[in-house]
Amino acid sequence: MSEEDTATAETRHLARYRGDYPIVVDGLVNRFGSQTVHEDLSLKVRRGEIIGVVGGSGTGKSVLMRSIIGLQHPSEGSIEVFGRSITDAEPDQNLGVRSRWGVLFQGGALFSTLTVGENVEVPLRQFYPDIEDELLHEIARYKVMLSGLPEEAVSKYPSELSGGMKKRAGLARALALDPELLFLDEPTAGLDPIGAAAFDRLTRELKETLGLTVFLITHDLDTLHEICDRVAVLADKQVIAVGTIEELLALDHPWIQEYFNGPRGRAALASKERSSMDKQPKAGA
Repeated sequence: MSEEDTATAETRHLARYRGDYPIVVDGLVNRFGSQTVHEDLSLKVRRGEIIGVVGGSGTGKSVLMRSIIGLQHPSEGSIEVFGRSITDAEPDQNLGVRSRWGVLFQGGALFSTLTVGENVEVPLRQFYPDIEDELLHEIARYKVMLSGLPEEAVSKYPSELSGGMKKRAGLARALALDPELLFLDEPTAGLDPIGAAAFDRLTRELKETLGLTVFLITHDLDTLHEICDRVAVLADKQVIAVGTIEELLALDHPWIQEYFNGPRGRAALASKERSSMDKQPKAGA
């Protein structure tokens, strides 16, 4: 089979894929020298959900994300995204899959010498090199506004943006290719409570409007309560539990209880309950 035929078959397979689990991780092992970060880790991410990934420092949350998107080659195990192996294929063979996800790294990871609009254009130029500049600029402008930034932010450089604006600019770039999967690594870290809540609302709105599946690494308990459909807990080098917060609270694992039932966890739950009460219609209204 020629390279052209192979590429066509790949495109057809991706177009046909409608599985319930766009991400399937099985038996994952990640080692760095003598240190084992993950040992026989498995996880399935459901289509259309926002799944929060939590764990203590050193449990390898970002390493797991980097493994799924092909930036970290695991020592053992398998990872499938949209039914295609990420671990077995050569990098060029995963181009079709990579165009279907977007990534917001910690801090935004913007190119400092490019404007916000030019940053958004980077993945477009990589995957669609024949698009005319005028259309590229228009797409970038639309994505910037979709991320909640004002239109004038398109021409600004990262050094001219606040921390929250940088995250939104990074989100705009992650949305450039109209992805089906969105990876967010600590998106509310460093934001004030109002800014963090606004980013949470934006994430939920984008998920519902665009039909996204969101893989969200966070320490923010408010975020977990407000927008996550399920939470995956990393501990003991594995995913030890996956479920709603209510389901996790029913487990007796010490880290889960300390995390979700500690003072901050109880405060986040109380805030969620107050928010739910505020949204209920008033009697006689």
